[in-house]
Amino acid sequence: MSINANDPSKKSWINTPENSDFPIQNIPFGVFLTRDDIITIGTRIGDTAIDLGAMHQLGYFEGIPLTDDIFLQDTLNDFISDGKKTWRLVRNRISEVFDINNETLQQNEDHKNIILFTLNEIEMQLPVHIGDYTDFYSSREHATNVGSMFRDPENALMPNWLHIPVGYHGRSSTIIPSGVPIHRPLGQTLPKGAEKPIFGPSRLVDFELEMAFITTDANSMGEPIPISEAEDYIFGMVLFNDWSARDIQKWEYVPLGPFLAKSFASSISPWIVTLDALEPFRTKSPLQDPKPLPYLQQEGNHSFDIHLEVDIVTHEGNRTTVSKSNFKYMYWTMSQQLAHHTVNGCKINSGDMMGSGTISGPTPDSYGSMLELAWQGTKPVALNDGTERKFIQDNDTVVIKGYCMAKGQRIGFGEVSTKLLPVFE
Repeated sequence: MSINANDPSKKSWINTPENSDFPIQNIPFGVFLTRDDIITIGTRIGDTAIDLGAMHQLGYFEGIPLTDDIFLQDTLNDFISDGKKTWRLVRNRISEVFDINNETLQQNEDHKNIILFTLNEIEMQLPVHIGDYTDFYSSREHATNVGSMFRDPENALMPNWLHIPVGYHGRSSTIIPSGVPIHRPLGQTLPKGAEKPIFGPSRLVDFELEMAFITTDANSMGEPIPISEAEDYIFGMVLFNDWSARDIQKWEYVPLGPFLAKSFASSISPWIVTLDALEPFRTKSPLQDPKPLPYLQQEGNHSFDIHLEVDIVTHEGNRTTVSKSNFKYMYWTMSQQLAHHTVNGCKINSGDMMGSGTISGPTPDSYGSMLELAWQGTKPVALNDGTERKFIQDNDTVVIKGYCMAKGQRIGFGEVSTKLLPVFE
């Protein structure tokens, strides 16, 4: 089935600002609370939110096999479970309805008053119920930087790193949408030179520039997903800030890995951009040497050229861009991550989320964490107001943005913005 929604020549009758992340070619999916305090599944064109529940009730999806309540739920899980064919049919239909040459809804003021909302009339929610969350560690540059800091720079990568997409199972209960503030976490740390740990607030709170993908129901328990089919089970992607408390993590991570240092908060952008919408922005991933084992081998372009930026906004409102990176730097692709995740028979469900791991590029200005940007605090990052940061301070806000651009066409993710508050009292 062709992806008619991706036609670069399409224009919408909805006003769309120049360089918007959300032209008619995007059509992301999210969940929002309306001005009438009703939760609905929706999409967005420009700065206009579209109530898909209302559209469905008014007959705009006629001919597409959808249950009556598919868009009247508080998560996208059931819609995602319907599979790739349904996602594509729905995106194509939305594209048709809002095409500048289609007057059906365009000329129906009563229907428009029910279906369309300005952004200040809605409140974005977490788009899916995330039953399980896995975080990978798939940026070679990031893994090399961290390995160089804490181990021998000549042996920065662990022996397994070039053979498997390393990952761990994270905590889904504290994954939050953009705009929800978090508190500085408490935990045990071992100060430099000390023989015993102390308890108190983390002093080294850090962001991690990541992206994440959302899956559909993919397999039965015991059934691996072949790498050639993996992308069929990926609904779409979000921006992801996987917050980290570096001092807590350093003390606790041996021998079983991150725990309290990672589970206190992770933030995602609220609009899920489908893999279909990202098709025009496919690109090659880095050369893999040594060649992966057969179950991880793939040909073609399985990465995406997604420009990423991180800003720190101070309590006074001063904004500084501290990192510019790109998703294409990831050594292991999403297909490889999903194939590896299931090769042992692990079951994947609708709404599961897989984090990429920190995305760092080859130059210091493209590193994806303060740990690297300030190099363990030895090279403080200068902000535009004359202050410096080694790590994130109380009342700082971290904003991650991401977008694709090719041949004059832009598809974006909006942003994930999170303020760090002092310790909870």
